Parts: sequence; structure tokens; C-alpha cells
Amino acid sequence: MLTPVLVAISNTPRDYAWGSPTLIADLEGREPSGSPEAEIWFGDHPGSPAVVHDGSDRTLDAWLPAVAADLDVPAKLPYLLKLLAAGAPLSIQVHPSKEQAVEGFAREEAAGVPRDAGSRNYKDDNHKPEVIVALSDEFTALAGLRDISRTRALVDALGEGAAVAALRARLSADDASEALRATIGWLLGEADAAEIAEIVDAAASAESTEFAAELELTRSLHTAYPSDPGIVVALLMNLVQLRRGEAIFVPAGVLHAYVAGLGVEIMAASDNVLRGGLTPKHIDVAELLSLVDFRPAEPPFLRPTATGEGAEVFAPGIADFALGHLTAGERAGLDLRGLAIALGVAGSTTLTGASGAVVTLAAGEAALVTPDESPLVGNGAGEVFVAMPGA
Repeated sequence: MLTPVLVAISNTPRDYAWGSPTLIADLEGREPSGSPEAEIWFGDHPGSPAVVHDGSDRTLDAWLPAVAADLDVPAKLPYLLKLLAAGAPLSIQVHPSKEQAVEGFAREEAAGVPRDAGSRNYKDDNHKPEVIVALSDEFTALAGLRDISRTRALVDALGEGAAVAALRARLSADDASEALRATIGWLLGEADAAEIAEIVDAAASAESTEFAAELELTRSLHTAYPSDPGIVVALLMNLVQLRRGEAIFVPAGVLHAYVAGLGVEIMAASDNVLRGGLTPKHIDVAELLSLVDFRPAEPPFLRPTATGEGAEVFAPGIADFALGHLTAGERAGLDLRGLAIALGVAGSTTLTGASGAVVTLAAGEAALVTPDESPLVGNGAGEVFVAMPGA
């Protein structure tokens, strides 16, 4: 049996076009690279596995299977932890449930759709619920479909053009879910470019005290994605302004998009994304409509539960993950629920495991922690998030 493990891991930023050129660099206290830095992945996902600094320099997807039996831990993590820095809006998207992912993946495998094909919807057979916690002073997101009476009021502010009237008519059905389904289906699959442009132009020039932020977002989205039908889909969604430390939980079926800001994100280990606008990538309208939960709802905020002095857990109640949070100060401790990854996001924190093993994390640095190092105790003036399996 190997001794308990508390070992540093690292990864490099991914340069997606929507990434911020400064947010991650500022967090880490270094000069910007000059390229967009969108995400850093801390996990064993084969798309970008972290490197384990135990002298072997193996990536985590190779390291874990080699030591799993000796450490009595799973050979694969059920979650993926990320730093996410949005300098431009991400696509509107939705993720399938576990059952939908299993069925969709099997269907596309049977049809012979290559897994790297642009038209492929299901890259694996897993669901992808996710939580994001704001690290910037403000993090802007779209999450879920707004109460339809308020959406109708917003559309009323857009004037009386023919395309706006067509949008208003589709939203007038008695059943809110069916009205939103029909509206989004029309916007993404039936409305022509001139109709989308008319609605976007009306929103860009409209004035409303109640919906000033939504209309301002329309103008910025139009700059980033000219005439994209997703701009109008965004008008149907909850605009969420998270303050630092606030979080949302996005389960299966919830339309969402991250617009701007820096956050720490945890999700189930999956690549399954179906897009619904604000993207040049493939949109499978029929499949998207089969997955979206069209019931209007309030923004899906997730409040943490305090577990001790300086310790709390964002727990969405699923088996894949929970996200612990340590604001160290004087010996803040966190009970681990399994194989964990600790990520520093501010200052410097010294983490001590039950075995006495120690690692010090600055902002942007991470460590893998085996469950027998529980409780994990933090000391210092820093701040750490801890990814681990859920309940």
C-alpha cells in the first residue's frame, strides 16, 4: 500500500477564441501571453490532462490507472475542474441527462458518425451538469428561460415591426413551455436572416428601464456575433450577474451561456454539448429541442453550506461532484468525499493532510489529494477550492 498522496499538478491554458487575454494571467500574477487564455483544465480528461509533479511527469489520465489499486482510488475522476476566463460570450448550449447521453451516443455510434465530426452531438455517454463560482468581481451569464410574462414585456418594448410581431405571436400561446419551444424552434430553424436582423436591430435601438441590461447585452452580442439567431434566443433567457463567490448550478436541459468574467468551474467528466446560438459551429435544432427544459424558472443560484470555520461546500446533490471552498485564515478544515483536487485562487495557502503531508498553493496552482488525507487543513491568507465526488 502506498502512503497517502498530496502532490502538485499543473496544466497550460487553452487558447479558445472567446478567452480573455488577461484574466488568468492576472490571477496568477504574471504577464499576459498575448493570446486568449480561455480555460485551464485540472483533471484527467484526455482532451487536456494535467501533469503530475511526483517526478514521473506523467499526465493524470496515465498516472491514475497506474496507481489506483495501490491507493485504493478510482482509475478515473468523475469530474473535471477548470479555471474559465470569458473575454467574449461562449455559445448558448445545453447538456443531456445521463439517459439521453447513453441513448444519443449509442445512436451516433451505430450510425457510424465519427467522434470528431463537426456534426457529432454526443462525444461520450455521460451527462454534464456543471457549477460555476465567480472569481471576478462580476461574472455575467445567461441561465435558464425567464418567466414568460416578463419576456413578453421585454418584446413589447421592441416596437411593432413584422418580425417582432411574429416573435410576439409565438410567445402568446397559453402554455409557456410550448410557447418557448415554438419560439426557439422558429428562431433557430425557420426564421430567415432578415427577420433575425429586424428583431436584433429593434432590440439594439429599444429603450427600457426594466430591461436596460438585457438590451445592452443584445448590442454587445450583435458586435461579437452579427445577426446570429442566438442573440434573440438570449432575449428569452435569465441574465445573471454573479458577484465574487456567488454560483449557479446548470443541470441537464437548462439553456445557458457564460458571457464575461473569471470563474472556477466543476462539471461531470463529459464533452457533450448541444449548441443553440452565438456560434459558427453546428446546431442540430431538432436534437436541441428534444433536450431543452422549456419550463420558465428563476436563475439557478447555488448557495454553499458552511461545514466549519472558513470552510463551505457547493453541493448540487449529485454523485459526480461537489466543490469545497476554504478561506484559510486559522486552520480551516474540509472533510474530503473521495479523490480530490485543490486549486488556489488567491494569496498563498498551505494545505496539510491527515498524514502530515504538506503542499503550498499560490493562485492558479493545484494539487491532487487522496481521500485518506482527510480532513484537509488550510493555513494562510489564501483561498482554495477543492473538487471532490458528490454525495
